[in-house]
Amino acid sequence: MTTFYGYAKCSTCRKAKAYLLARGVTFQEVDITTTPPPKTVLAEILRSGRYSIHDLFNRSGELYRSLKMKDKITTMSHEALLDLLVRHGKLIKRPIVTDGMRTTVGFDAKVMQAVWG
Repeated sequence: MTTFYGYAKCSTCRKAKAYLLARGVTFQEVDITTTPPPKTVLAEILRSGRYSIHDLFNRSGELYRSLKMKDKITTMSHEALLDLLVRHGKLIKRPIVTDGMRTTVGFDAKVMQAVWG
């Protein structure tokens, strides 16, 4: 089962969703702001080597700015950063699409093509 962690008002999420649907990828949609991915999913994304902890943050988001994460992200431990992401779905870059073996974060057509066809 493929899971699409996104936000309905996010234009990037809408682009990614349209891309996947056009290619016949079926998925369960989850609102990332109310039900963020579990820590195990975020940790697995990091273990894949494709993304760093910094890549998981929505650096253009209001919450990122209000929490002054730009300053904190370099001093906090990975564990503390993951805990923060799990508690605040709006801090997470979206969408996250995963089937447990393959994962993409954000929308980049070349990456989506390589991972999802």
